[in-house]
Amino acid sequence: MNEAWIIDGVRSPRGGGKPGIGSMTHIHPQRILAQVLNALQERVGFDPADVEDVIMGNGSGVGDHAMDIARMAALDAGWPVTVPGVTLHRFCGSAQQAVNVAAMSVMSGQQGLVVAGGVESMSRPASLHVDGFTANNAHLYAQYPLVPQGISADLIATIEGFTRQDVDRLGVQSQARAAAAIDDHRFDRSVVPIYNDDGTLALDHDEFPRPGTTMESLAGLNPSFAKMGVMNPPNDTRTFDEICKDVYPQIKQVEHVHHAGNSSGVVDGASAVVVASPEYAKAHGLKPRGRIRMTATAGAEPVIMLTAPAPAAEICLKKAGMSKENIDLYEINEAFAAVVLKFQREFGIDDSRLNVNGGAIALGHPIGATGGMLIETALDELERRNLSTALIAMCTGGGMGTATIIERM
Repeated sequence: MNEAWIIDGVRSPRGGGKPGIGSMTHIHPQRILAQVLNALQERVGFDPADVEDVIMGNGSGVGDHAMDIARMAALDAGWPVTVPGVTLHRFCGSAQQAVNVAAMSVMSGQQGLVVAGGVESMSRPASLHVDGFTANNAHLYAQYPLVPQGISADLIATIEGFTRQDVDRLGVQSQARAAAAIDDHRFDRSVVPIYNDDGTLALDHDEFPRPGTTMESLAGLNPSFAKMGVMNPPNDTRTFDEICKDVYPQIKQVEHVHHAGNSSGVVDGASAVVVASPEYAKAHGLKPRGRIRMTATAGAEPVIMLTAPAPAAEICLKKAGMSKENIDLYEINEAFAAVVLKFQREFGIDDSRLNVNGGAIALGHPIGATGGMLIETALDELERRNLSTALIAMCTGGGMGTATIIERM
């Protein structure tokens, strides 16, 4: 099997993702991604005409994100019309899946140069016109009455016995670690500025973090999903909480512990990574920063929805012939605090190797873009610490998980 080399990667800043509040909300997501693509090309120096595919993740696919945003952004960037693009949708794991697919293509020997990542402007939501994850499919809903992800996160906390203090503590830790990373300029290598159409600077730093967050400040926040829990989904007489109890009869009630301070933030952003074959890289003088050792996906029970990062990571390690002890750093997307705490419990890893620069609770989670950002963060940190390997894993909608093992070169 051929190797897939990571030549480099960049990302936009994470901008506030509520209409009219964030610094990039007025910029079309195609334009944000186009600028990231061009910044990556300028840094690496590859010829865009050599790119055999632009593979981008997106968790929406409607409204301003519609019409194969990967291809449209490449055109907007001014890349040759011969460069194709494809957009993938695996919910929150879309960008990671895009990088994984790029690696598979290069490892198979079918392609030599691929650019992969993702984009999401959460400030530009568009109606999906569906009744939830089952998308108006009554037959599927009868089998799996999927609930909103926030309810799923609270269900995990309930089953695992994670208290409000447990999830708040992780929220505080995420903010503190992100603040330290920002102060230490650890994200500077990956973050590229985004400009307005008139050429003026729109944003050059992550604007979502709330440094100084404390347990006391989080204690004043009401649970975000308690009111939702007593609502009825369309065409069902049960509330969301009652559905959880029907599927998981061992619980007495859903303990609602998640809120804005211990859940991922709503932001805009884009990421892109150059994945190349050794042959292409050597022939064009491109120096690799890392290699993709292995990729994996996993499925899990879809009502609880967010428990598949650990199974995906286990599969990835097994396929790579590695053990948990062979991994120096772990990046587990902080979709909700309980997701990370469950992974940590299952894998038995301590805080010193897990999300060492904070995560989406502090920095935000631009759904379709985050996976590429996590891979870049992990690679930057491996270099900073002079370590070798990192494992990146994410939960996704529908009860799935994605995983990637990278190795510094």
